[in-house]
Amino acid sequence: MADETQGNRTTHRDDRELLRLILQGQTDLYADLIVRYQSHVARVVRRRVPPDDVEEVVHDVFVRAYMGLSQYSGSVSFDHWLSGIAVRACYDFWRAQKREAVPVSSLTDDHQRWIDGVMSVESEAAFHDLVRRREATEVLQWALNRLSPENRAVLTLVHLEGRSAREAASLLGWSLVNVKVRAHRARRALRSLLTTHSRGHL
Repeated sequence: MADETQGNRTTHRDDRELLRLILQGQTDLYADLIVRYQSHVARVVRRRVPPDDVEEVVHDVFVRAYMGLSQYSGSVSFDHWLSGIAVRACYDFWRAQKREAVPVSSLTDDHQRWIDGVMSVESEAAFHDLVRRREATEVLQWALNRLSPENRAVLTLVHLEGRSAREAASLLGWSLVNVKVRAHRARRALRSLLTTHSRGHL
C-alpha cells in the first residue's frame, strides 16, 4: 500500500512539475501530458460521441486544456480536470449536430419490454436499475440521439454512469441546482420519447 501511495504522489508531483515548466515556456513538454492522458480522455469521449468523431473530439479536448492551463488550480487531480473538459467538449459536439430521426426498426421485443418497464417505474432507484440492464444499451443509444444536448449530457452522467449531481455539476461546469433540475427534465424527456415510440407514433 505504501508503494502504491508513493507512486500516486510521484505521478501527481510529476504532473505539477510538467505544468510549471510548460507555463514557464517549455511548451514542447505538453506532448508528455498528451501521451500520459490520451487514453483517459479517449475513454471519456468514446462513451459520448460516435466512433468516427472520437479522434477529433479528443484533439479538441487537449487544445482546450492547453489554452486553459493557467486556470488549472490544482484543487482537483489533473485527470479529473481533463475529464471535465472532455465532458463539456462532448456536450458542445452534440450542440453542433443536427438531430435527425433515427430508425427504430431494429428494436426487439426485449427492448419494448424494457421501454414498458421504464415508463412504469416511479422511484429514482428503480429507474437507475433499469438503465443499467443489457437491453438498455441499444434503446438508450436510439433515444440519446433524439434528446437535447443538455438532457443527453445529464442523462449520461447521472442516470447511466451513476455519478452524483455534485460530480456532474463539477464536470459540466454547471450549478448543482441546474444539474438537479436538468436531471429531472432529462428523465421526463426520455420517458416522453419512449412513450411516443411505444404508442407507435414514430
